[in-house]
Amino acid sequence: MAIQVLIADDSEFMRNLLREILETEYEVVAEAENGVEAVKLYDEKQPDLVMMDIVMPIRSGIEATNEITENDPTARVIMCTSVGQEEKMKAAIKAGAQGYITKPFQKPNVLEAINDVVPA
Repeated sequence: MAIQVLIADDSEFMRNLLREILETEYEVVAEAENGVEAVKLYDEKQPDLVMMDIVMPIRSGIEATNEITENDPTARVIMCTSVGQEEKMKAAIKAGAQGYITKPFQKPNVLEAINDVVPA
């Protein structure tokens, strides 16, 4: 069965880009526009992986990751960051993220990050 992925990003462009990259090999089960939606959809869908933007409205990706991993210590989260967000990445890893990709991302980088986090 295909690995199920939740995409959380406040940018529709970024969600679409990630979906196009992921759909070749994975099943995108839901998309969230903010951290609150991400937590709610994670609880509902129980995906194998979350692609989480760090900077989002209402609740940040770091706060959402923290909540998801507190509720499900086995959750796998890959943060999507912009160049220059190294300090935020440290907080994201502390919140429970297992990996990250930097925007603008290329398909090989995304797939490599997933392979590092999700067992085959």
